[in-house]
Amino acid sequence: MIGNDLGRRLKKWGGTARRLKWKRTLTVRRYPVRKLHKIIQCSYVLLLTSSVLVAAPQDTVSEETLEFFQGQCASCHTIGGGRLGGPDLKGATDRREADWLARFIRDPQGVIESGDPYALKILSEANGVVMPTLAGIDAKLAEKLVNLIRVESALEKSHFEGMKFDDRALTDADIERGRSLFLGLTSFENGAPACASCHALAGLAGFGGGTLGPDLTSAYGRLEGRKALSAWLTSPPSAVMQPVFKGHSLESEEILGLVAAMKDAAESGIGETESSTLSFILSGIGLAAGLMVLFDGFWRKRFRSVRRTLVENS
Repeated sequence: MIGNDLGRRLKKWGGTARRLKWKRTLTVRRYPVRKLHKIIQCSYVLLLTSSVLVAAPQDTVSEETLEFFQGQCASCHTIGGGRLGGPDLKGATDRREADWLARFIRDPQGVIESGDPYALKILSEANGVVMPTLAGIDAKLAEKLVNLIRVESALEKSHFEGMKFDDRALTDADIERGRSLFLGLTSFENGAPACASCHALAGLAGFGGGTLGPDLTSAYGRLEGRKALSAWLTSPPSAVMQPVFKGHSLESEEILGLVAAMKDAAESGIGETESSTLSFILSGIGLAAGLMVLFDGFWRKRFRSVRRTLVENS
C-alpha cells in the first residue's frame, strides 16, 4: 500500500513538473517573439518617417544663400517681378526638375553646349547672352539656391520681387549728371570709384574712359532697357566689381543719371570707342615735349657753360 501510494504521488508530481516545464518553455518562447514583433513594427515606422523627412524639401533658407542670391543673382533675375537680364525665376521649380536647375546654375555654358532644348530656348530669349558661371558655386550651394527659388515662389510676395525704380522721363539734366558721375567729375555719395577708371562710353570727352572693363556704349541695349540696367547697377554681379562696390552702393538718383547717360550713348548712333592706347602714348610724348619747351623758356637766363663765358669775356 505504501509503495503504491508513493508511486501515485511521484507520478502526479512528475506530470505536474512536466506541465510546469512546458508552460515555462512556452512563456520563454512567446516573450521574445512578441518583443521582436514590436521592435520590427517600431523600426518600420521610424524608417518610413525618416525617408519622408529626407525626401521632403526644406522650407527654410540660410542667410548665406539669401546673401549669395542678392549679390550674384538679383541683378539679372527676380522671383515674381518680371524679366530683367535673365528670366523671372518664379515657378522655375515647377517648369524644370530640381536636378536640372542645379546643374544649369553650376555650369550654364555646359548645359547649353550639350544641346538641351530648354537651355537653348533660354539663350534665345536672352538674345544670345550666356549666363556667366558664378564664382564660388558648388553642388551644395546650387541645391540651396534651387530650394530658395521654390520657397520664394510659394510666397505671395517674394523678397526678390525686385526694386522699384523711378520711371519718370529722363531729362538732359539726368544725362549730364550721369556723364559727370561716369567721368568722376562728380563723386558718388558713398565713395564708389568713377566708371571711367575701367569702362569707356561713346560721346565722352578726352579718351572716353578705361579699357579694363567692357565698353558700356551698348549696355542699355544688351540688358534690354532701363529696368534691367538699373537692377544691374544696384548690385553688380561681376567678380571684379563686387568687392569694389561692397559698402559703396549707388544711390537711386545716381543710378538714374548713369542709366540716362548710357541710354543717350546707345541712341546716339556712335559705335563703341576704339582702343585709345596709341592716342594716349602720342599725347604723353607731346605733353612731355611741351613741358620741356616751357621750362626752357622759364630758365632761358640760366647758367649754361663755363667755357663760353670765358671766351666771350676775353
